[in-house]
Amino acid sequence: MDATFDFSGKVAIVTGSTKGLGRAMVDGFARFGAKVVVSSRKQDLCDAVAQELRDAHGADVLPLACHVGEWDAIPTFVDAVVERFGRIDMLVNNAGINPTSDSLSDTDIGLWRKVFQVNLEGPLRMSTLVAPVMRDNGGGSIVNIATVGAYSGGPGVGAYGASKAGLINMTRTMAKEFAPWNIRVNSLCPGPVKSELTEGAERMSPGFYERAASATALKRVAETEEIIGPVLYLASDLSSFVTGDDIVVAGGMPRG
Repeated sequence: MDATFDFSGKVAIVTGSTKGLGRAMVDGFARFGAKVVVSSRKQDLCDAVAQELRDAHGADVLPLACHVGEWDAIPTFVDAVVERFGRIDMLVNNAGINPTSDSLSDTDIGLWRKVFQVNLEGPLRMSTLVAPVMRDNGGGSIVNIATVGAYSGGPGVGAYGASKAGLINMTRTMAKEFAPWNIRVNSLCPGPVKSELTEGAERMSPGFYERAASATALKRVAETEEIIGPVLYLASDLSSFVTGDDIVVAGGMPRG
């Protein structure tokens, strides 16, 4: 099988791709020839990242804002991508939120609902709208970004961990339902990564990075660029017989 990271002519959507892991992912897709949809809630940030990708890789990029927590905003987003490119080959549901107060004792049910709307309902809505487009073009690959914390849980991250655990389960269901359409669906579970999200955790709880690093076999926290290889693998034909799986990218941090 002649399969490489060559995405020439293919279209990749990465939600939440103006910073952190998502920003690294769109750089990887653009570097290897994909047409890329850069998306987050703010159009000006999408525009800025799109220009960076054009300058760095000469990529064909569509900057398109979308709040994935808003159910009715997603159809318009998908329609705009299809209108521009005519196809969608790869979807990475990366957008997510992790509030600093989502413990089980939190009485703000609105916070829990907001987390689930973005982290679980967003990928559900996006995937079910993108899948028919992929089907009509011969298939595709969907990658859902969860977290290794979905397997263990912990105080202060109740809603986040629960929503990501649901995402892993939903990934397996999608894999079975979309298989007849030649669409593979997998999840990635990152461990501790240096990003805007974890920088907030370090500020609120000094020593967070050190504690996180000590929980990994490699005794360090990852850089955002270290997600590129795993996500491109799952998006490419190199993983043509991989679906319904969950790959942990956590430096040897145990799942539970």
